Amino acid sequence: MKERLLALKTEALQELERVENAQQLNDLRVKYLGKKGPLTEILRGMGALSAEERPVIGQVANEVRGAIEEVIEAKQAEYAQAETANRLKAEMVDVTLPGRRTAHGAVHPLNKVIQEIEDIFIGMGYSVAEGPQVEKDYYNFEALNLPKDHPARDMQDSFYITDEILMRTQTSPVQIRTMEKRQGAVPIKIISPGQVYRRDDDDATHSHMFTQIEGLVIDRHIRMSDLKGTLLQFVQEMFGPQTRIRMRPSFFPFTEPSAEVDVSCMMCGGQGCRTCKKTGWLEILGSGMVHPRVLEMSGYDPNEYSGFAFGMGVERIAMLKYGVDDIRHFYTNDIRFLKQFVHI
Repeated sequence: MKERLLALKTEALQELERVENAQQLNDLRVKYLGKKGPLTEILRGMGALSAEERPVIGQVANEVRGAIEEVIEAKQAEYAQAETANRLKAEMVDVTLPGRRTAHGAVHPLNKVIQEIEDIFIGMGYSVAEGPQVEKDYYNFEALNLPKDHPARDMQDSFYITDEILMRTQTSPVQIRTMEKRQGAVPIKIISPGQVYRRDDDDATHSHMFTQIEGLVIDRHIRMSDLKGTLLQFVQEMFGPQTRIRMRPSFFPFTEPSAEVDVSCMMCGGQGCRTCKKTGWLEILGSGMVHPRVLEMSGYDPNEYSGFAFGMGVERIAMLKYGVDDIRHFYTNDIRFLKQFVHI
């Protein structure tokens, strides 16, 4: 049995010398030291030995096991060190390479225009009011002098949820809610930015969802000249001090008199170009004096109070300000388009 152990030692050490990787080393460990290995079988047969032979054979078996384990542990350490070195080499960072610039975000052009408009009107003493986008028919139409059978409703093909609930087609309901909340108190000077919804075919100048900002002023002795002065100051701060405005008679059910407001074309300075269709003017917003019926329905005596209102599309302002020719660019999240506004 002693000769078998010594022969097993020699055989195992020779095979260990030929090992080339960690997997082969583990296979040999299982082969010689595992539960079914030859060393284990020899030790199981020690029960048949005499009392004098057992300690001798046991000592030899332990020496053989120790010699094999010593070589295996040494090679395991060698392979582990080599693996660590290879991993460090693969993960090495070249500190001489130039750094990668962090991509900087920017305010969306529509939000940028909204913020700019808000800043202008806040500077004129206005406050910002908000309201729900899912609105009651009463606030969206009826309280604005648009009863259910009014033909002007056809101009705003709406997204109705029920007969009395719809997606708001304008931010004018915020004006009505503000007047009701104030319960006849004056002055009121607000602007109301937000998304509005209309059943429209999307193209270069139209969208089923867009952003609107409306303004409302109510007090004693408010005149049309106050409206004109306010809008002139706004367009000159937004587009430059050289900008002029003109007001053309129009019709809106909630204002009387009503006016469309044009600005002198910022592309050609009012000389006439392709952008303004050779007219020198660009339509920008609608406005007018608050209709007495709207004042009355919201708790204000039209014989004592008057006011003006106006409304503009933010996308329209942004397209004119930045020279954008398609409204859909604002909603497609094309990074090539949005990157142009990082430093504006």
